[in-house]
Amino acid sequence: MPERPRTIVIVGSGHAGVELAAHLRQRNFDGAITIVGDEPDLPYQRPPLSKEFLKSPDDSGLPLKGEALYAQKDIGLKLGVRAVRIDRAAREVVLSDGGRLAYDHLALATGARNRTLPIPGLDGVPVLALRTLADARRLNARLDGLSHVTVIGGGFIGLEVAALLRARGVEVDVIEAMDRLMARVLSVPSSAWFRRFHDTPGTRLHFQKTVTGIESSGGLATVSLSDGLVVETDAILIAAGIVPNTELASEAGLTVENGIVVDEHLLTSDPTISALGDAAVYPNAFAGGMTRLESVQNAVDQAKTIAARLTGEPAPYHAVPWFWSHQGSARLQIAGLSNGHDDAVVRGDMDGEKFSVFLYRGGRLAAVETVNNAGEHMAARRLIGAGTDVPKDVAADMSRELKSLL
Repeated sequence: MPERPRTIVIVGSGHAGVELAAHLRQRNFDGAITIVGDEPDLPYQRPPLSKEFLKSPDDSGLPLKGEALYAQKDIGLKLGVRAVRIDRAAREVVLSDGGRLAYDHLALATGARNRTLPIPGLDGVPVLALRTLADARRLNARLDGLSHVTVIGGGFIGLEVAALLRARGVEVDVIEAMDRLMARVLSVPSSAWFRRFHDTPGTRLHFQKTVTGIESSGGLATVSLSDGLVVETDAILIAAGIVPNTELASEAGLTVENGIVVDEHLLTSDPTISALGDAAVYPNAFAGGMTRLESVQNAVDQAKTIAARLTGEPAPYHAVPWFWSHQGSARLQIAGLSNGHDDAVVRGDMDGEKFSVFLYRGGRLAAVETVNNAGEHMAARRLIGAGTDVPKDVAADMSRELKSLL
């Protein structure tokens, strides 16, 4: 077993990086820990930015940890500073302020950034985004003056914001290139339910369309769509997915393929460097191969795995993936991974506001989607984690308690 590190540098001040530092201290690691983050704010939670923060722009509840905790736990913070290069030979991280941080072990929790779109005229209008606290503050500052917003992207973030805007009386057009909402992560039945859900308050949904051009005049933007439709709007919100931040790893010669490639212990091709969170691609038994997940659960659980390894208790990472999204009154929760599923069983009433969809791959339960049904979500996480067989007739039968299968 390699010698345990005494100096750990963590690049990234999001959930993954902060949780890694915290769990190292919980496991009595007494060496030096430094977190490097390119944002100047105290490390904060991202999920509330498209949910609670837009309802009430009070950022006092956003920090991941209280500021005093970093001093109490002797966790160094270098905020507003970028890691620009990894000197693997010297085991040092070169910073944008000219400083260098030596490490015995380096953890790359570099996260991801919003995907940019090659739309003619896009660079000539003030575009909104929602990835950082600065993005959320800019959007909040404009809310009272908006009467119409065009959202590009029908995924979690785009729909969460659309629901909040409609609740404030703002008109919304959502432009989605695929044929249904949240197509990358959601089954056809659940996607259809959310289409009706967003149709009801008057959100205008455009499917299998792209934005071909944007023109700006007098504070308004004209958005041209691929079917010839033109939308006049006050603001454009880009919510077209994210791209992993892999440049630092790639330039250092680490293996990168749609993310920083790691093994089941979350180690990169350099045994002194780990990667975790949105930027890491790892072998996932629930996906049946290499995958990259964008979720708080994944970031936190991977942080626990790396902290255990660095303190002498290595174990492969095999946590059950789960996700959530709050879209108005609809609380969507997903347990497991639905990619490649070949059958769907509805449990409950899809004409109402509480139901579950059980997704099967090769006859085995792969994932469960629930809407406003936290109890069944929790049971599903346990069932999938245990590999429990859930017959389709049992899944469809509301008289059968799922807990009885555990």
